[in-house]
Parts: sequence; C-alpha cells; structure tokens
Amino acid sequence: MAPRRAIRTVLALAALAGVVTLLVLARPKRAPLPAADAATFAGSARCAGCHAPEHAAWATSQHAMAMQVAHRGTVLGRFDGVRLTHDGLTSTFVRRGDRYVVNTEGADGRLQDFEVRFTFGVFPLQQYLVGLPGGRLQPLPLAWDARPATDGGQRWISLDAVPRHAPADDLHWTGRLLSWNYMCADCHATGVRKGYDAGRDLFRTTYAERGVACEACHGPGTRHVASASRPAWLRRITRSVDVPPARLTERRGVRWSTDSTGRIVRRSDPRTSEREIGVCAQCHARRSHIAEGYTAGAPFLDYYDPMLLVAGLYYPDGQQREEVYDHASFLQSRMYAAGVTCADCHEPHTQRLRRPGNQVCARCHAAARYDTDAHHFHAPRSAGASCASCHMPATTYMQVDPRHDHSIRVPRPDLSLRLGVPNACNRCHTDRDARWAAERVRTWYGHTPAGFQRFAGAFAADDRRDAAAADSLRVVAEDRTQPAIARASALARLAAHPGPVAFAAAERGARDADPLVRRAALDILDGIAPPARIAVAAPLLADGTRIVRLQAAWGRDFARAAAEFVESQRYNADRTQRRLTLGAFYAARRQLDSAATEFRVAMRLSPRDEVAYLNLAAILVERRRHAEAEGVLREGLARIPESAALAYERAVALASLGRTGEALRALATLRARHPLDRDVQRAVAELDALLRRPR
Repeated sequence: MAPRRAIRTVLALAALAGVVTLLVLARPKRAPLPAADAATFAGSARCAGCHAPEHAAWATSQHAMAMQVAHRGTVLGRFDGVRLTHDGLTSTFVRRGDRYVVNTEGADGRLQDFEVRFTFGVFPLQQYLVGLPGGRLQPLPLAWDARPATDGGQRWISLDAVPRHAPADDLHWTGRLLSWNYMCADCHATGVRKGYDAGRDLFRTTYAERGVACEACHGPGTRHVASASRPAWLRRITRSVDVPPARLTERRGVRWSTDSTGRIVRRSDPRTSEREIGVCAQCHARRSHIAEGYTAGAPFLDYYDPMLLVAGLYYPDGQQREEVYDHASFLQSRMYAAGVTCADCHEPHTQRLRRPGNQVCARCHAAARYDTDAHHFHAPRSAGASCASCHMPATTYMQVDPRHDHSIRVPRPDLSLRLGVPNACNRCHTDRDARWAAERVRTWYGHTPAGFQRFAGAFAADDRRDAAAADSLRVVAEDRTQPAIARASALARLAAHPGPVAFAAAERGARDADPLVRRAALDILDGIAPPARIAVAAPLLADGTRIVRLQAAWGRDFARAAAEFVESQRYNADRTQRRLTLGAFYAARRQLDSAATEFRVAMRLSPRDEVAYLNLAAILVERRRHAEAEGVLREGLARIPESAALAYERAVALASLGRTGEALRALATLRARHPLDRDVQRAVAELDALLRRPR
C-alpha cells in the first residue's frame, strides 16, 4: 500500500520540518453455549401450542436449521476419513464415536484436530463451527456441498481465498475477524448477547435459542405467552392479549390493483412503516452492529449501520457485485417504492415463494400482459421466459450459492456499452456482446428502456474519478424522485470531494426526512471548519435515530452524544477497526493518552494491522517522543515487512532523530521494494531530496 494512500485518519502531525504526514487510521469443550435472558424469550416450543401451522411450516425451514448441535441427525458431510487438498493443505474429516473431527491448519500453522460443535446451515452449503480459546466459536473454511451429486454436490470444498491467508493474518479462519461471536451469531441464533470482555479479551456469548426461531422475527414472547395462558373470562375482561413488540401488520387488509393501462400496480394503502423490512434486514443486509440489545420490532437503524451503494460492493448502476445480501438492493427498487414488503413475495415461515416461478409476479402483474412472448420474446417456459432471469439475475457466491439481485431492474445492455456494467441478457447469451443485446432490446420495445434507477452515470463518474463527479453526485443527492438509498450513497461518495458543492449538499441532506440520507450527509462534515460543521451537526445530536446521533457525535465535543458514540464503539471492542475508530475519536478531542491506549490494544489484537502502528507513532510524534515512535514503526515493520507506509514513516522518524544516513538507506530500500508504485517512488524522491538539501 502506498504511503499516501494508507494515510486516512483525523490526525495531521508534523513529523519533520516541511513534511506533514496524515496517518491512518487445547481441545474445545462440548457443552452448549449458555442461554440468554429466559425471562423475556419463551422459546419456539411454547409458540407451537397456539400457532401449530406456522410452527410446523417454520420447523422445516432453513431458519430453523440455521445452527444445530452436531450429531448424526444434523451433520450432512462425510466424516469417514475423506481428505480435501486445497492450495497445498490437506485436511481430513473423521468420526470418532459421536464426535466429528476435522484435522486442518491451526492458528500456529500446524495440523491440529478440531471437534465440530455445531452445524451452520443446510443448503446449498453446510458449514461447521469449532471452539477456540477465549470463548470463541469459529466457522471452518471447509464446507460440505449439500447439492445432489448430479448437480456437482456431495463433496467437500474450501471457502478460503486463493492463496489462503497465513495463520498470523486476522482473515485466517482462526482469526478474530471471522469469529462467530461477532460475524455470525446474531443471524444464526435468537436473542444473542455478544458478551465481550475487553479487559480479558474473551467472549461470554449467550443466546436464547439456536437457529432463527419465532422470537427472532416476532420479538421476545414471555409476556405474550403468559397473557394467552390466562383463563378465557380474564382475557375477556382485559379485552386483549399482550403481543410481542414486532407486530408485522403492514400487509393486513392491503389490496393491490392495476390501473386502466394494465401496467401500473398500486397498493390500496401506502406503507407507512419499515417494521417488517427492518426485521428481515437485521440479517438480510450487509451491515455493522452498533449497539447491544436488538429485538425484533426495534428500529433497524438504532442497532445497525447498513452499507450503502459503494464501489467494490455494487456496480455503478446498483447491481450487486460482492456478497451484499438483499436489503440495500431492495431499497433501490421500484417494488420497495411502491410499498411492497418481503412477505408480499416470500412466505415467512417456510421461506419459500408464495407461488412458484412467474406465478409469484403474476399476483400483481397481469400474466396476460407480462408472462407472454410479446413481452419477454422468449419461448414459453424457457429460462429467458422467467421473470427472475431478466429482472433479478443471480450471482453465485461461496462457489455454489446463487442469489438473486433484489434491485428488480429492467435489463440495460445499453449501460453495459456505456459504463461496463453487466446485464441480464448477456448472462445467458454469453456468445453475444452487449451491442447485440442493446440492439435486440431496442428492436423489441421500440426504444431503449430507462429503468427506475437513474444514478448509474453519476456513480460511474465517481468510480473513475471524473472531474465533474461532484456535480453529478449533488444532482442525485438532491433529487427526491431517486430512492433514498441512492441519495444517501451519493452523499457518502461526496465526502471524497470536499468543497462548497459537497457542503451545500450536506446542509440539505441533514434536513432530509430519511435517516439514511441524514446519516450520510454527516460523512461530508469531517473536512469542514468547526463553526460550519457544528451548525449542521448540532441539531442531529438529538435525532430520533441512533445511527444519525452517533455520526453527529463524531469529532464534535458534545458530551452526551460523544458518550453514546464511545459506548457504541465499546460494544464492538473485539474488532480492531472499532479500536482504531475510538482512538481517532479520542485523538480528535485531544485525549491523547486514551487514543494511545486504543492504538496499543489494536496492535495487540491485530499485529499485522499497519494502521495501529502508524497512529500510535503519530501520537508519540505529537508529544515529541520521536525515539519511541521510531521503535513502534520498527516493530510494525518486523511484523509487516511489505508495508510501504510503515517503511516511509520510519524513514521520517529516523530523520527527525538526526539519523539522516539511516533514513536515506531506509528510503533506498523502500524504493527498491516497490519499483512499480508511482506513489511510493514520488514520496521517496521528495523526502530524499529534502534530506539531502544543504542546511
């Protein structure tokens, strides 16, 4: 990583006269994990007495089997001595009595036996959890392909990237970044409380029930069960039965009708809440967890910070690229704008579509108009005649798991020609190009479809760092006809384009009705002078949505909001990135001792994270403790010898100590190690010339 690129936090410290550097930020026990608060969660078995059909439907679903104790009835993989060799590593799967054991590479790089404690999912993959010290559960990088053998399944596969991560890396399967306690637990169990002890660096994670149980979606049910168990005469007197907090009633009494053209479908009553979608989003969103204590029915943005439509995760037109799940895709769709909820299409207890294939779309969109070759121009019952093939194309993740894009868009091969994004036509017609597909679409429909999502040009300009990108992003951010997530994403992107255009957009965005937009507007304020920044942020310190309040508190000296921000970071103190964020927050408030403590902990948690060394060194330089700063940078280089940023900063530190000769030699080594990196070569040349200048 080039030194100028790696440098990304709030500190700007003089490291050398004329040089300003911006710094970045034994065998497991087999006992099940302890239960969570039994006073609030009743358990799915209690639900079955009154809700038998729903419970029976759920019991056969993947939600119910999301996490199970490993035994003969739940383990699908072969544990009969079979071996899997991947990237030079051979792993062996054996059964010893009632124990399932995997012999594979451990945290020390040696082959070890790991006993499977829990299964994770059922189809198309089943993964396995093993116990590690510190209360951690870790998913093995080896999964069972549960598909039929005729489809290529019934085999072990490796989920590791190629080449696989080294044991010392946080992304090695034993590393802290992949722990079940943080990454997986709250979507594979119900009522999870992470229970991280930062002082001892260990977890005491609890849950109410394994799997995505009834109360994961309907909320804790103890009071509901107790009320429903009262005698009938008492229930009549009290007139009602207490219900769980997540009253998923947004579809109750709603009808869908088509206008006179037969094309536009409208909901009888506008959807006025996000409750059902938020319940699904707790797991079907790519997000970070910002606060402890979520239960179904609580506002999604009070507990989670969802990823927006950013480069790398999404294509510029909003199509899914990496594994982003469904939430942000759906929020940009015409279906969401019309008031559709997840359960309009999916039966929530079985998780299956409410009707098979095109019939689920025909519940609202007239089959006589759309399920015909006059609309799709493909042979009936062919792949091209499937609504999902054209409007929800699938991308395969984890090698064998195809997932439909829930942005539900019209095919746009014309955008493939202009912007290089994929299109549904050429996913099937791989022997043709986008020009052919665009011409076919134009011939069929007499025009080039415009689609519902109209932000692709602006996001593409930003991705290619076009000089006019800021103006284009401002137009998207201020266009109320665009999906809110698109406007929020435009604001988040504008943060990389500081200036009057971005600040004006932030001022307007901070007053928007949508909390995602308000939260993204605050991203722009970091580079703004304090009086103007405070004028925009201060009103949002009392915002009704937690994620907005947290962002408003960042870098601003407001005691109550700052305390809430610190509490949120402490909740995720097991994550190195949260330690770095908290350290930068303290540094911005000139609490340098607290900042240094956070950076030292980050170094201990993730010895190969260069940002921790860089930031701690910056704190030490600020205090004129240059020798200590050089020692920290030297320690970082010993662990991450390939880091250009650390090597460059160490040369600066050596120069500040008057050890000019050593600094010049360090620069020469850096130049030789990164001959093709122009940023490195430019930075080295500038500092080299400065050090050789006559004094």
